[in-house]
Amino acid sequence: MARSTVSFDSAGIPLAGHLHTPDTPASGPRPALVVGHPGTGVKEQTSGTYARRMAERGFVTLAFDAAHQGESGGLPRGLEDPAQRVEDFKAAVSYLTTRDDVDAERIGLLGICASGSYSLAATGGDHRVRAVATVSTAEPARQFRLGADGTQDPALFLSLLDAAAAARSAAARGEDPGAMAMFPESAEQARALGGDHGVEGFEYYRTPRGRHKRSAKTLAWESVDRMALHDAFFSVPLIGPRPMLQIIGERAVTAWMAIEAHQRATGPKEIHWIKGASHVDLYDKKEYIDPAIDKLTAFYATHLTAA
Repeated sequence: MARSTVSFDSAGIPLAGHLHTPDTPASGPRPALVVGHPGTGVKEQTSGTYARRMAERGFVTLAFDAAHQGESGGLPRGLEDPAQRVEDFKAAVSYLTTRDDVDAERIGLLGICASGSYSLAATGGDHRVRAVATVSTAEPARQFRLGADGTQDPALFLSLLDAAAAARSAAARGEDPGAMAMFPESAEQARALGGDHGVEGFEYYRTPRGRHKRSAKTLAWESVDRMALHDAFFSVPLIGPRPMLQIIGERAVTAWMAIEAHQRATGPKEIHWIKGASHVDLYDKKEYIDPAIDKLTAFYATHLTAA
């Protein structure tokens, strides 16, 4: 498997990607996958792991940094813009259609965590995508409004909207609007704020386990009010009759979001549970990634077949 650095445009913003290409012989253009990273993540983390593993299974894969994040362009830095994130997936598909080694009729999407929801939205509106799968589906707008487990006090999000409004006014006055911190300073603080799920996120993003210098530690405040208006699951009914697979850890507190997306789907659909896994376990733990890769390989091999 070879990895090369590529770039492509998304609504005027240059995106940075890693293209993974199988080194085994092929009789013609290969099926391809666009792989999206979790919120605050970068292509060198879990999306890169899945891209590499799927390339080893015979797919051309493209892992990329979202606009405003990682090595991609876009200001302000650290902006989580749901509409732009969906556009990024479509732009990645457009890039793959220009490559001679990719069969433009056999392109699928693979989204992890936040990119799970964005990949579903992109598939609903882009008929070039033949199949979509997700790992640890999470929808950022729902998570901000309702919490990872869906039980958050609504007053918390209202307070975030107050802070976002104040930041916009500060920027209008020429002042520094600041940014929203995404992680606390310790695992103990993470547990107090988010329970076991909060600790898992802290351990992945803030320790040597998964830490990367370019992953986002803060988000631009205007991310909050952009998410207030967005529903990435709105277009899920448009995915059918194309197939949709969601891979979820059986201990994931975020599973309710995947279940909601599943209920909205109108075409072939499946939730595949990984025994013993939490949401974040599926980012990097081999004992859980291995069965996920097997399931993804079978899914795409079936649904990205040559015409």
